[in-house]
Amino acid sequence: MISKPKFKIGRRLGAGVYDKCQTSKFSASSGKFAGPGARRPKALSEYGAQLIEKQKVRFSYGINERQLSNYVKKASHIKGAGTTEKFYEELESRLDNVIYRMGLGNSRRAARQMVSHGHFIVNDHKVTIPSYEVKPGDIIKIREGSKTKKIFDGLAEKIKDYNPPAWVSFDLGKMEGKILSKPKNTESFLDLNAVLEFYSR
Repeated sequence: MISKPKFKIGRRLGAGVYDKCQTSKFSASSGKFAGPGARRPKALSEYGAQLIEKQKVRFSYGINERQLSNYVKKASHIKGAGTTEKFYEELESRLDNVIYRMGLGNSRRAARQMVSHGHFIVNDHKVTIPSYEVKPGDIIKIREGSKTKKIFDGLAEKIKDYNPPAWVSFDLGKMEGKILSKPKNTESFLDLNAVLEFYSR
């Protein structure tokens, strides 16, 4: 069940912000607030639209303002068309997001907790920092002592029909994943250019 604060954020920023908002039930329940007698929302200014896109990214990835600002700064060192791609790579290369993309966590928040609790090994080193940046070729294993934890019960059933993005893979037999390449932006929900423009003001 989605909490009231998340429900309000989902209504304001869009269903893609939280996994639990991406359901027909959420659409139906949020739709009742926009009935015949509902006020028409005011048209957003350019600044307002950019601010909403910034908040979408923040809540989607579960990061704070400082972290988001730092990702923008790193991406901005690349001039031209590559800035948006670099920005997306920075966001997607976080270890908590990678665990989520591999299908091991039901949400980015759950994946972040799994990383913080020390359940994963990256290139033979235990990593407990959710923002840890992975790179192509990195091997991510479930820690030996964590394989029997309740959190991984039924993992085979959970991910059997899951299709991860093309840039990551997970071998259930070995209980390890691999970063195959740099992330490619397929997120139609997020307008990353608007976020970059917001910070360039």
